[in-house]
Amino acid sequence: MKQNILLVDDDLDILSALKILLVPEGYQVNLCQTPESALAAIKKISFDLVLMDLNYSLDTTSGEEGLELIEAIRKLDDELPIVVMTGWATVEVAVSTMQNGANDFIQKPWDVDRLITIISNQIKLAKSEKNSQKLTQQNQLLQQHLDSEYQGEIISQSPAMQKTKALIEQVAQSNASILLTGENGTGKSMFARYIHQRSTRHSANQISVNMGAVTETLFESEMFGHVKGAFTDAKSTRIGRFELADGGSLFLDEIANTPYSQQGKLLRVLEEHQFEKVGASKTQSVDIRLICATNANLNDAVAAGEFRKDLLYRINTITIEIPPLRERKEDIVLLADSFLAQSASKHGQNKLSLNESAKKALTAYDWPGNIRELNHVIERAQILCSGNEICVDELGLSDKRALDESSTSAGGQSEVFDSKELLSLADLELAIIDQRLTHFDGNVLKAAKSLGMSRSAFYRRLDKI
Repeated sequence: MKQNILLVDDDLDILSALKILLVPEGYQVNLCQTPESALAAIKKISFDLVLMDLNYSLDTTSGEEGLELIEAIRKLDDELPIVVMTGWATVEVAVSTMQNGANDFIQKPWDVDRLITIISNQIKLAKSEKNSQKLTQQNQLLQQHLDSEYQGEIISQSPAMQKTKALIEQVAQSNASILLTGENGTGKSMFARYIHQRSTRHSANQISVNMGAVTETLFESEMFGHVKGAFTDAKSTRIGRFELADGGSLFLDEIANTPYSQQGKLLRVLEEHQFEKVGASKTQSVDIRLICATNANLNDAVAAGEFRKDLLYRINTITIEIPPLRERKEDIVLLADSFLAQSASKHGQNKLSLNESAKKALTAYDWPGNIRELNHVIERAQILCSGNEICVDELGLSDKRALDESSTSAGGQSEVFDSKELLSLADLELAIIDQRLTHFDGNVLKAAKSLGMSRSAFYRRLDKI
């Protein structure tokens, strides 16, 4: 794609000469003769650099009009490179232009090689700084999502999971929007990563957003970004999640918790593939593959007036339900073994194994917290076990049926176990949260309110267990 330069000078001969010089160098050139027309162009078009005169028709020597134009451009775009040119060059003028926000300065008549070098260097520098900022934010976001869930191949020995995996493999390489549904803890975020890894966009980034943790007041800034000075705390320009995901995949977790007042803005971006940063008037295009997840019934949310029907149609081109762990019991021991390996590596320990009683207890347990709960149980057992094998009491399961089945597994010998003594605070919190979510049919806001917590605090607590 050609780099786009805006030339601003009241002398048409100067503009023509610059165009003749720059077009053969591979640049796309736009011409303006007044500061007003230049500002109008910047509001509509994305430029890679502005090359502008300091003096215009109202004042041909002081440079005041040019300095005012620089200041006005900086209010529109804090990162756009500005190179100033004038026939009235002094050290004072050069310093003044730089203080007002110009990136470089050249005197008329210009040296052709120097002018081309300045333009090239300033564009490269701006792109490098923007890429660095984007990479920093991407790394921060990606680090936040490097959790302990299984991140390799899907473990799918069970018929339920084999069927789900076959559907995922079938749709992964398309660009269709995918909605992942299922109970809390079934691994929807892991499946979103798996879909991205199997897609044609795998070499680009997948950016994840927990929609339940995005406050209504910061929704636009978080999703679309903002420019410096857009609001009181906007100390610098911020790149939004859509821009970070450009060319890759955007995963919107807990999509049902998107504030209703913001759903229309989200829909507009998904339909038009365009957005504006907060405080900016310039429209940006974006190319993302959308993956969403929820544990709520979105049709019920639509009926209750909590979720837009047109947004639902936009995100659920293909719906994939992730089965709960109790419906894929053939996978439980295999998953547990995988989690043991991960935990051992994480904590610098030798990988342990499960004895037969422990395996039977894991298989018999109903797993209300699904894979998240299994991972937590296995990690704790790996850390606390004092021997080479993990037994039932080191699992800390509280399900009586699971314990009863495991207690008769070794020649009818009973294993002494007091579940109340082994439950940790994290176990209790997980059980309470799961109970409230079940009671309120997956409605996070109602569950949080019932515990006297805000929605964002509720999600922070859930992420810690």
